Amino acid sequence: MNGEERRAHILHTLKTSSEPVSGSAFARELHVSRQVIVQDIALIRSSGVEVLSGKYGYFIYKNQPVSRVFKVYHTDEETEEEMNLYVDLGGRIDDVFVYHKIYGIVRAPMNIKSRREIRAYMKSLETGSSSPLKNITGGYHYHTISADSEDVLNDIQEALSRRGFLAKLQDYEPVNFWKNDLPDQSE
Repeated sequence: MNGEERRAHILHTLKTSSEPVSGSAFARELHVSRQVIVQDIALIRSSGVEVLSGKYGYFIYKNQPVSRVFKVYHTDEETEEEMNLYVDLGGRIDDVFVYHKIYGIVRAPMNIKSRREIRAYMKSLETGSSSPLKNITGGYHYHTISADSEDVLNDIQEALSRRGFLAKLQDYEPVNFWKNDLPDQSE
């Protein structure tokens, strides 16, 4: 196994391992010295991968994103403001969907994470050939928002509430999406 293959193996192991892997364990497995592993880790880091080392070995921090669904209501003119709120506070707009009484859930992926992408989205709406999905339900719609932490989602929920964008769930809606200890969204 050459150095490139060895580093690929180390990287794969670190990405898939649920626990840190020691340099000694890599050295035994790959039949090289621990110093070679130290040099391989340095090369992996220099390629931009954030390999951390701790008491029990090397690991890659796996920041698992969290997500929450928000039911919101606003005018067409407030669409950009609402979307900017999500990304400015550290969220990513994964999708938009509506719960239609006849058609059920109608969903569209978005994957928007920056103001630049929001401007591109808004520009595409300016053509007039389509309108936001929210318009088929009188302005009410949902977004799945992902973030690096629950704290970010809590900040987003609080900002949506302050701005008056959060909407109350109705009896016909099938699921209560909010499973946290924050104040009820109907406030």
